Formats: sequence, structure tokens, C-alpha cells
Amino acid sequence: QVQLVESGGGLVQTGGSLRLSCAASRGIFSRYAVGWFRQAPGKEREFVVGISWSGVSRDYADSVKGRFTISRDNAKNTVYLQMNSLKPEDTAIYSCAAKYYGSSGRYSTAAYDYWGQGTQVTVSS
Repeated sequence: QVQLVESGGGLVQTGGSLRLSCAASRGIFSRYAVGWFRQAPGKEREFVVGISWSGVSRDYADSVKGRFTISRDNAKNTVYLQMNSLKPEDTAIYSCAAKYYGSSGRYSTAAYDYWGQGTQVTVSS
């Protein structure tokens, strides 16, 4: 079993930056593909960015490409989401999800084995 905990959310101004963390409290996190999803009020959950278990494959939503960067530190059992040039439309609850030995950077929501509880990101205009 893997337990995921997100952190790093907060309130920032347009153009600001935040770094989110997705930490696994147990299990060998390096064996999992990890995806970041977000859900804004009144909208469905959407894929943001993901990374394969090996770190070789990465997939970014068009809306965040060039602004967000995903990385992982296997020694710390943590995946990071660096968010730069934030926009009000980035406001959402951000959640991370893990899929055992996922070789791709992106999967459907139902394909992931574990989910964190989410962290709020708010970007003011």
C-alpha cells in the first residue's frame, strides 16, 4: 500500500510560482508512474502533468506546457511539480496519483492505483 500526501499549495499572485510535493509515506515510490491532476470549482478533474516510473516519459497538458515542470527524487520518495508563471485559471485543488510500474506519463483517472487528498492552489489576479 502506498499513501500519498500533497503539500506546497497556497495563495500567489498572477505570475508567481509554487512548488508542489507529492510524498509517499510507504512503499517503493520509484516503481510508480505519478500524475498530477487538478479540479477547479464547477469543472471536472483534469490531467496536468505526469511522469513514468522510470522518469523517461513525461506528459504535459497543453495549458501548462512551458510553465510547469515535473520531476522526481526517488531517494526522498517524492515527486515535485514546479509551477511558474501562474495564472488565475490555474486555481484548483491539485492531487497526485500513482500507478504501479506505469511506463507512460499519462493515464486516465480510473487507471491510477492511489490518490492523495489534494492541496489548494489559488492564483489571484
